[in-house]
Amino acid sequence: MHILLVDDEALARSRLRTLLADAARADPALPPMVVEEAADGAQAWASLQAASFELVLLDIHMPGQGGLSLAARLRELPRAPALVFVTADSLHAVNAFELEALDYLTKPVRLGRLQVALGRLMRQRAALPPPSPGMLLIQDRGRTERVPLEEVLYFKAELKYLTVRTATHSYILDSALGELEARHGAQFLRIHRNALVARHALRALQKHHDPEEGEGWAVRLQGIEEPLAVSRRQLASVRAALREAADSV
Repeated sequence: MHILLVDDEALARSRLRTLLADAARADPALPPMVVEEAADGAQAWASLQAASFELVLLDIHMPGQGGLSLAARLRELPRAPALVFVTADSLHAVNAFELEALDYLTKPVRLGRLQVALGRLMRQRAALPPPSPGMLLIQDRGRTERVPLEEVLYFKAELKYLTVRTATHSYILDSALGELEARHGAQFLRIHRNALVARHALRALQKHHDPEEGEGWAVRLQGIEEPLAVSRRQLASVRAALREAADSV
């Protein structure tokens, strides 16, 4: 479980680290924790954009961007983490829950109270329905979207995430391309080291100039305008898939 501690006081961050370690020792059912720290809102936002976190423990009163302002920005993330406010000022509790915080802890934080918050997070995770074989569950701006697999036109690896593209939307999925290929290889075809495309959407193969790889080939898919590059290694399998599609018409 990837956790971000955000507090301008180093001693407060150190205490939370200790309490998290104590909670992990007390409850073997908790997943292993990877804990990072940020001393202000700007550092926290940079960390949140660079990596995926499941939980943010956030102080409200900090120099510069305060905790409530940072919390409101969490909705901009493709996969928003659960949020627990940690502060000495209980007057902000109403505002915190309006921002859909999982919990609100007052300083000095006690181990038992932190364990309650972690228990809520575990129950929230367990309550997410497992995806059906024909459905993807995607965390999108704090919501869980159910995307039918038959609507997906391609998966493309970009930085640490995958772009999931349908005819009308683009989503961000925290998964691995190889895992999706192993699970859905009957429906999706590898065309490049960074892309899988829906076999049913294949329409044409054409010459294509890639700024990085030079002259090559690309596929056209039904429902979208932009071509997707095909690697030389995958060219034969793409041609075979197009022949199969033509023969089945």
